[in-house]
Amino acid sequence: MILYFSGTGNTRWVARQIAEAIDEELLFIPDLIRDGRYQLVLKANERLGFCFPTHGWQPPRIVREFIRKMTITGIEESCFCWALTTCGDNIGETMTILNKELGEKGLKAETLFSVIMPESYVCLPFMYTDSEEKEQSKIAQAKRQIVQIIDTIKECRRGVVELEKGSTPRLYSYVIGAYFNKKMVTDRKFTVDADVCIKCGKCVKVCPVDNIEGTPPVWIHIGKCTSCLACYHYCPVHAINFGKITRKRDQYYFNRREDRK
Repeated sequence: MILYFSGTGNTRWVARQIAEAIDEELLFIPDLIRDGRYQLVLKANERLGFCFPTHGWQPPRIVREFIRKMTITGIEESCFCWALTTCGDNIGETMTILNKELGEKGLKAETLFSVIMPESYVCLPFMYTDSEEKEQSKIAQAKRQIVQIIDTIKECRRGVVELEKGSTPRLYSYVIGAYFNKKMVTDRKFTVDADVCIKCGKCVKVCPVDNIEGTPPVWIHIGKCTSCLACYHYCPVHAINFGKITRKRDQYYFNRREDRK
């Protein structure tokens, strides 16, 4: 069983490859929340995996809140539990925070991976999407890494830790990341240029937490937003912005350049 969250598709791409290679069920956390499905059953000898993007050097709030509510039956002492996070650069202490949440459920992800993927967060002055060359380089490296990750998971190798934490991981996660996830994860800065919007409804469809209604879009403001920026990146006419800062930024979602061809 693999539980995953993804906004702009990086983590979805990674998780799907692993699920297909090890022949295990892939479950999208927002779908489980939408269905009120917090009680899960692990089959005999089934592995348990968690895949998610790093948000502000921490696991996304939606992932942490789901873990707090979930119950998993059928877990044996020998259960192989692993976790993987995607990131644009580094992850800080993201996996330490994840394992603290899992520890409250009597679980621990013993084998851990981070996979560097193209950057999608563009809501700070110094944050931009990657150049096409860098984007393709990251994806090519990720493809090579995923082959090794799949082998490790198939063989249930415990204690493998391959993480890009960065130079000051505690500062990233517990100071900068704590501020980011408290103050910057919000839908209140999203706006739409109504004269540009083509009323296609794409933003409503791609929002993983059903936080957008109507055309032109209206954000609901009830604390569900994860700031994954799917609405911004998938908009075909760049009509959506986060404050003023994204008006001159590019967009990215996995396979976007292929979709343009």
